[in-house]
Amino acid sequence: MTSDASPRSLTGFLLVATPALSDSEFAHSVIYLCAHTPEDGAMGLVVNKHLSHPGQDALFDQLGIEPAPSKRRIGVCKGGPVEDERGFVLHSPDWTSDSSVVVDAERTLTASLDILRDIADGSGPRDVLLAIGHASWAPGQLEEELIRHSAWMVAPATQALVFGGDHAGKWRRALASINMDPLTLTGAVGHA
Repeated sequence: MTSDASPRSLTGFLLVATPALSDSEFAHSVIYLCAHTPEDGAMGLVVNKHLSHPGQDALFDQLGIEPAPSKRRIGVCKGGPVEDERGFVLHSPDWTSDSSVVVDAERTLTASLDILRDIADGSGPRDVLLAIGHASWAPGQLEEELIRHSAWMVAPATQALVFGGDHAGKWRRALASINMDPLTLTGAVGHA
């Protein structure tokens, strides 16, 4: 299944939280948008909030995935507050299954145990991000947050920002990618 990214779609881009979200669970978040249309809403994964618990070993043990410990190490992120018991694997397109959804030319989304088994045995896709939960928006909600509330900035999704291991630095690097200095951002919301 391939996503249909329309000209109005932000699928495949990053949302970078502004100070308007500083009092929310999305403060300093960087979200990769896996799907977005104004008619259907949006779904994305927070790519910069590393989870130390459950770690990869504990998670694979809970799921009965062998070998334990895994032959390959991957980070686990808090993907968002929706379906926070469900795992999503964002990865490079060099691995696919019937349950995979192509997001763009560089990234695919899979939510099956097969990919985790392959990762555990040392194979699987080259680039991997495992997220527990996701973020989602109803139709028109993301546009409202972008335009009226200045809650997000849109940035290009580079491999380093999506799959890189320096989770703490991703927010600043995402802002830098669009020539924004976090020190110049304010929490004030304005209307043009």
